Amino acid sequence: MPRRIRQLKPVLIVLLAALLGACATAPPVQEMSDARQAITAAREAGAAEYAQSHLAEAEALLSSAEEYLDWDNSSGYWSAKRAAISAKETALDALLISRQAQEVQSDAVEAVPSFR
Repeated sequence: MPRRIRQLKPVLIVLLAALLGACATAPPVQEMSDARQAITAAREAGAAEYAQSHLAEAEALLSSAEEYLDWDNSSGYWSAKRAAISAKETALDALLISRQAQEVQSDAVEAVPSFR
């Protein structure tokens, strides 16, 4: 029996490697979705006006993530995942910048006395 196990060992190693590789080639769906949602939230918060460079960078990172998926290997998966996470973080920065800018603008308007 041990001889038979030794003969099957290379086959089992190849099967295990194939299974692990298959797990890493599925797209990083959650990360891509999170990035898209963060970009949408930033746009809705006025990032196109208040945080243009951050919004553009987030969109470029998401685009890169989508391109990495075409690589069809585990390197493409991990590159796409990292880019999607960076896109989300950058979009959230744009969202915060936009909200802060709107608060400052609102405070400035309230500080100006109205003459009626």
